[in-house]
Amino acid sequence: MAAKSKSRAKAKPKTKPQAKSKAKRVTKRAAKESDWRMPVNSLADVRANIDRLDREIVPLLCQRLWFVTQAANFKPSVAGVVVPSRVEEIIAKVRAAAEKLGSRPDTLERVYRQLIDAFTADEQRHWKELHK
Repeated sequence: MAAKSKSRAKAKPKTKPQAKSKAKRVTKRAAKESDWRMPVNSLADVRANIDRLDREIVPLLCQRLWFVTQAANFKPSVAGVVVPSRVEEIIAKVRAAAEKLGSRPDTLERVYRQLIDAFTADEQRHWKELHK
């Protein structure tokens, strides 16, 4: 029985540091998400960061466009490509995310409405190609 209590005593300290390290990871992740507003010292810094972000954004937009055009495969008509309720659902999510990040929801909404319009036009072209 003494051996069991020793192994139990050893097991408890192992779980506490793991919990602390997980908490540190979560805290680091939250800090990283909030640290995106880094100071810049010149226009060159601004441009370098914009270019860096574009290298990350463009592949994601390409993936988004792929899935949008794939949706045409499941819609019964070209008119069915546009679903206003879905557009408003996306806009609400974008606005909420912008607010959470302390950014400008109105600006992000305008960007996303333009994005959705452009992607919708592409999806409509794809639908028409599928149903020639």
